[in-house]
Amino acid sequence: MHFGNTRLLLAGAALLTLSGQAFALDGNDVLAKINATYAAQGVKLVATSVKTEGKKVTLVGAKIEPPAEPEKGFPIGDITLDGVDEADGGGYQINQISLSDVNLTEEGTTITAEDIYFSGVTVPGPATNGPLAAMVISDEGHIGPVKVSKDGKALFSLSEVTMSTTRDSDDTGLAFKAAFKDITADLSTVEDPAAKDAIQKLALTNLAGEMTMKGSWELTKGVVDVEDFTVDFDNIGALTMTYNISGYTADFIKSMQETIKAAAENPNKEQAQQASGLAMLGLIQQLNFNSAEINFTDDSITKRALDFAGKQQGMSGKQLSQTIKALAPLMMAQLNMPDLQNQVSAAVNTYLDNPKSLTITAKPPQPVPFPMIAGAAMGAPNTVPAMLGLTVKAND
Repeated sequence: MHFGNTRLLLAGAALLTLSGQAFALDGNDVLAKINATYAAQGVKLVATSVKTEGKKVTLVGAKIEPPAEPEKGFPIGDITLDGVDEADGGGYQINQISLSDVNLTEEGTTITAEDIYFSGVTVPGPATNGPLAAMVISDEGHIGPVKVSKDGKALFSLSEVTMSTTRDSDDTGLAFKAAFKDITADLSTVEDPAAKDAIQKLALTNLAGEMTMKGSWELTKGVVDVEDFTVDFDNIGALTMTYNISGYTADFIKSMQETIKAAAENPNKEQAQQASGLAMLGLIQQLNFNSAEINFTDDSITKRALDFAGKQQGMSGKQLSQTIKALAPLMMAQLNMPDLQNQVSAAVNTYLDNPKSLTITAKPPQPVPFPMIAGAAMGAPNTVPAMLGLTVKAND
């Protein structure tokens, strides 16, 4: 009985060992699946070696390179893939991808970046279904802090970059957002005398601010809706943009990627540029403009800019303001756009009297194909404001 139990235990151990081998993770296959997805973009991820330990894959000495010009590859160090599991369709689900810290120095300029990772990464396989099947998507991403210095003097920094993506339950779309936090820049090292003088008088020597972005993408109609894209700097102001376009489908992206790949692989660069230009013109016909808005909220930069520009013209900032108010209607009249002329003149007067905000909105009654906008701009530019439903307002 003891001998029989021993044989049973040995048989079970052998079975477990064979099963583990049958489902053992293949790090080279993970890399191949990643490259199969990015191949259409004309780039390839290569590694000096691939190490696999359980559910962990390490790409040693990794770099990104264009297949046609591998000598132009960009080294990115080791990449660690933790918690790698097989997924439906022959793809992979990766708990977290971590990159080595960046520390590059060239001609006295040093760039460092720490804590770089992407979590909840989906790598599609050859049989993965759905409109998002051809894309590598991560739930979250993080980079930072990031610093740039020259000869030991700090020029630029940010505390972190955060990114997140949320897929719809039916995989027909996704929502995204990103934030660049605690951005700082030191412009005191600018050497050009004219630029240096302007930076000092506009009080732009030390900049501090942030950038945020939020939006969604619905794949069926290819609707990209950027709800918020804001660049906000202290003592300057906040520039906020929103836009909505349609026609940016998965098929559109695939065609665009194939065009880029073909151009990268063509040894005749001039011919490749011409061919890709024509192809892109054809692709743009699939895109429609739905709406857009640009808003600038002033944080004291307008007055400093008027004072600086006025001094260049031998007058005060207030005098320059009055001159602009007088010239705006005359300049707009040359465009033969009476409705827009009145709006712009009123907005300029209101803003210069009390700088708070300027808003330009384009909201056509129905989607407008991009080629139609381009054609109108070249043939009958005075029809463009009405076509796009353009309005200009100040201090709303």
